[in-house]
This record gives sequence, C-alpha cells and structure tokens, in this order.
Amino acid sequence: MHKWQLLLGASLVAVALLIACVLHSGSFLVVENVRQANAILVLAGDVNDRRYQKGTELLRAGYGGQLLLDASEDFTLYGHTYADWARQFVAENSTRVSDRVQVCPIRGDSTAIETKYAAKCLSHLPAGSRILLVTSDYHTRRALSVFSNRLPSYQWSVAAANDGTQFGIRWWQHREWAKNAVKEWQKLVWWEVVERWG
Repeated sequence: MHKWQLLLGASLVAVALLIACVLHSGSFLVVENVRQANAILVLAGDVNDRRYQKGTELLRAGYGGQLLLDASEDFTLYGHTYADWARQFVAENSTRVSDRVQVCPIRGDSTAIETKYAAKCLSHLPAGSRILLVTSDYHTRRALSVFSNRLPSYQWSVAAANDGTQFGIRWWQHREWAKNAVKEWQKLVWWEVVERWG
C-alpha cells in the first residue's frame, strides 16, 4: 500500500470522527438524572417560562418539598426587577403551590456567580440535602458541574426543561438552536478549562 493511500485513509477516518463528534455534540450537552430531593432549584435565565413550568411540574409530582426560583435583581423592566416580576407571577399563576415557592434574588450573569446567591437561599437546609436543579436542556451538563463543584455540601441532580424554540439535539437544523449550542459549548469549555479552577 502506498504512503498516499495510508494518508488518505487516515484523513477519511479523521473526518468521519470529526463529523460524528459534531453531530453528537448537542446530545452531549444534555444530562438528566431526576431524583427525589429536599428542594428544587430553578435557575435564572428562563425563556418562555419553561424552567419554571418544569420546576412546578416536578414540585406537584412530589420530587421536592419546596421550589426556589432564582431571578435577577440586576435589571429592571417597567420599574420592577425580574425578581419582583417573578414574585408577582408566582402569586398570580401558582396558587396551588405558591406557599411552597420562594423567589431567590440573584445578581451577575454567570452560573458560577449564581451559586453564591443560591447558597444563601439554600442555607436553611442542612449539609447533605438533596437539591434538584431545573434548567434549560442544553445548560444541564454545565449547570450540574458548576453547582456540584461550587456547593459540594449538597447532593445534586438535574432536570432538563425543553423548549423547541431554543434548542434541539440536531442543533444544526435551526439558527436559534445553533446559536445556543455554540454559545453553550464556549461556556462549557471556559468553565472546564479556566473558571472551575479559579
């Protein structure tokens, strides 16, 4: 066999592996290991209320005794912060479970920073408590990694909130899916290579 044939064969194998990795990169972002918990923590950054809907669905199904909803205090919309709007939304739309829902005000725009504020809301729970994270499906792997690393005194599991307008496993089929997949991969790499160790 000639040298160029070996080189061509190796190149084809490398290209095939690269294509396989790209095609499966969307499913790699998604982790789901829903377990019974002491509390359900819905992360900030919700779009179309999918995270909150998933959290209340799990609360009603008995996966946790209470739901903590992270909402930003950094920004205002029509004179109210997102945390203010979240409180109003909970009071108006979650009457059957509103007594078990607490809004946790946060600041900052990264998952790692969010852990600091979430820790305050979780401080009434003893070490070793089980917490079920709820976040967008494409954010589950990184969120679970960040919270497990930054708040190791709790036992973490994660539930994926799906939103077909934001992400799909076949991320290359829609512009918005592609944007979110690429952005999440950038954040995941940054977390694993830099931020985790800081």
